[in-house]
Amino acid sequence: MKLKLNSPILKFIVLNVIFIFVFSLQGNAQRNVKDSIIGTPWISIEYGLNWTGGDLAKKYGLMNQIGGFAGYKTNKNWTFGLESNFMFGNDIHVTGLFDHLLDSKGNITDINGDIAKVRVLSRGVHANLLVGKIFPVFSPNQNSGIYVNAGIGFLAHKIRVETQDQVIPSLELDYKKGYDRLSTGINTHQFIGYSFMANQGALNFYAGFYAQQGYTYNQRTIFFDQPNTPVSDELMIDLQYGFKVGWLIPIYKRVPKAYYFN
Repeated sequence: MKLKLNSPILKFIVLNVIFIFVFSLQGNAQRNVKDSIIGTPWISIEYGLNWTGGDLAKKYGLMNQIGGFAGYKTNKNWTFGLESNFMFGNDIHVTGLFDHLLDSKGNITDINGDIAKVRVLSRGVHANLLVGKIFPVFSPNQNSGIYVNAGIGFLAHKIRVETQDQVIPSLELDYKKGYDRLSTGINTHQFIGYSFMANQGALNFYAGFYAQQGYTYNQRTIFFDQPNTPVSDELMIDLQYGFKVGWLIPIYKRVPKAYYFN
C-alpha cells in the first residue's frame, strides 16, 4: 500500500517516532538495567503484518497494523497494559460489490456522467488488555529475553469505499454503510517473541509472532449489492496471524542528585 506525503497514517508514524526518540534520549542515564530487574512504565509504537484466516479471509487478504502499547513492566518481569492498533490494506476478497451500478459499458458514472473511480480498502481497529512475562534467557541483562503475552479485547473491521473527489449518489454518506460489511466483537490475542532493553542507548524493542481470534457479528441489516439475501446473524470467527515489531521506551525514574558540603 502506497502512503502519500499527507497521509494521516504517515503523519501518525512520524509523530510517534519523534515522540519516542525524544523520550528515549531523556531516559537513557536514569537506569540500572544491567545489574537488576527494574519496574518501569512501557510505551511503544509497533507495526505488524498479518495474514487472515477463517471468516475474515472471505473478506480480506494481507493486512498491515500500526499502533502502540502503554503499560507497565514490574520488577518481576511481568508486563501489563493496553495495546491498540489500526488495521489497513487493499486486498479485498469480496467481489461484485458494485455490479448493479455498472452501465451498459461496464462503468460506474458520477453525478456529471463521467466515468468514476471507486476504490475499496480494508480498515479496522483492535484494542486488547494484555498480560505478559519476560524470561531472561539469551539476553545481555535480566530485563531482556523471551517475551510472551496474551489478552482479550475488542475488534472492528469494515470495507472502506472511496470515491475520491467525485460524487456518486449511490455511494455517498450513509449509502456506503450498505457495502462496508462492518463487523464487531470480542478479540483474543497471543504473542511470543523477544524483548530487548539495552544497557545503554535508545535501542529498546520487541519482535515476534502473534495470533488473534475475533468473535464478531455483522452490524448491518442489509447489503445493497445483495438486497434479497438475508444478512447472516451467525457468529463469525475472524483469524489473524503474523509478525510485529515494537520500538519500546521505558520511562525511568530520575536518580536523585548528590550534594556534598564542606
